[in-house]
Amino acid sequence: MTFSVVARDPETGRLGVAAASAVLAVGRTVPWARAGVGVVATQAFPNRGFGPVGLRSLAQGRPGPAVLAALLAADPQRADRQVAVLDASGAVAAWTGGGCIPACADVQGEGFSVQGNMLASRSVVPTMAATYAGTGGGFSARLLAALVAADEAGGDIRGRQSAALLIVGPERDDDTQPVEVDLRVDDHADPIGELQRLTALQRALEDGDWETLQHAAYGGLRELYSALAAARRGDVDQARSALNLLRREPGWDALLRRMRAAGRLDHAGELLD
Repeated sequence: MTFSVVARDPETGRLGVAAASAVLAVGRTVPWARAGVGVVATQAFPNRGFGPVGLRSLAQGRPGPAVLAALLAADPQRADRQVAVLDASGAVAAWTGGGCIPACADVQGEGFSVQGNMLASRSVVPTMAATYAGTGGGFSARLLAALVAADEAGGDIRGRQSAALLIVGPERDDDTQPVEVDLRVDDHADPIGELQRLTALQRALEDGDWETLQHAAYGGLRELYSALAAARRGDVDQARSALNLLRREPGWDALLRRMRAAGRLDHAGELLD
């Protein structure tokens, strides 16, 4: 009982899944991904085994449509499932069983699939597909835009509760199995909006955008980000003021010294000086 999008970014080869639902913690069930291998979305009355089994099959070199066919052939309850599988090349296939609760559908495009069930109307899934295909910008922005469009078209007929975004890179690494984005909103009145906020915060952290981060952090982190932002723009007085507040929090002076010694934080030496 959810709506989701699986996709491959044609510019970078990154793979992603985004999902939203009116159930608790959609991110623990629907999205599955492995860098350089593929992604799976399993929903409706989900078979969670489709995630790990599907990824193992993709890792063995089987194309997405063949993996989906094998998953369904082995599942006696396939009529109740909705699932999409996309491989690292962008080959994608989806299934909406006859037992899925309407409105339900799936639509595929170049390197992506959108799907949903128990939706407010039949327009939700086509709207998702058109939005994903027609939205520019970064990969995460396109995935989130599809969720927003689905929600605005009526979304889950029961309402809202959770959302998730999972993105992996194009390069396979069986040792570390890297994940670029793994954000989940398990219980929120506006889960997609909150997911957008968290995605923006992750981007700010990756970019070292301390100005943005200082307005969203708590406790000592807020003062640290404020000091870093001031140090970057050369505002010594503001940096000193923020650090005076930070020194009231236990452990931060020692942490800054450790970070400077490890070379892990820009401006750490300036802040200590």
